Amino acid sequence: MTSEERELETAWQRLLYKVKPMFKRKPNLQTMLFLIGLQEYGHVNRTFEKEEKQDLMHIAVCTLLAQEEYFRFVGRDDEGWPHFEPTGKVMPKGLESQERFLKSQIIYYFEQNL
Repeated sequence: MTSEERELETAWQRLLYKVKPMFKRKPNLQTMLFLIGLQEYGHVNRTFEKEEKQDLMHIAVCTLLAQEEYFRFVGRDDEGWPHFEPTGKVMPKGLESQERFLKSQIIYYFEQNL
């Protein structure tokens, strides 16, 4: 593990520790994406169907990728769901690289929004 990867993992674990009291257990990447999706959607006082939960995670990924201009926010539909479009910028290749990238973007998101 490189020093950069260690720093990222340390920052990631610190963030999970801060968020843990909300969930009574340590959250994982999917939980963090769901949380960001809820934040971005803004309608948290309701129950979500399984497909809507997946949509919330998709909103989170688009929001995170928009921070680096991989996606662009285009507006909200009549129900308040945010919509994005790809910019054409190419994502990092490989599952591990993408996971590290998402973790770094989640950390940045919470630094900006907490």
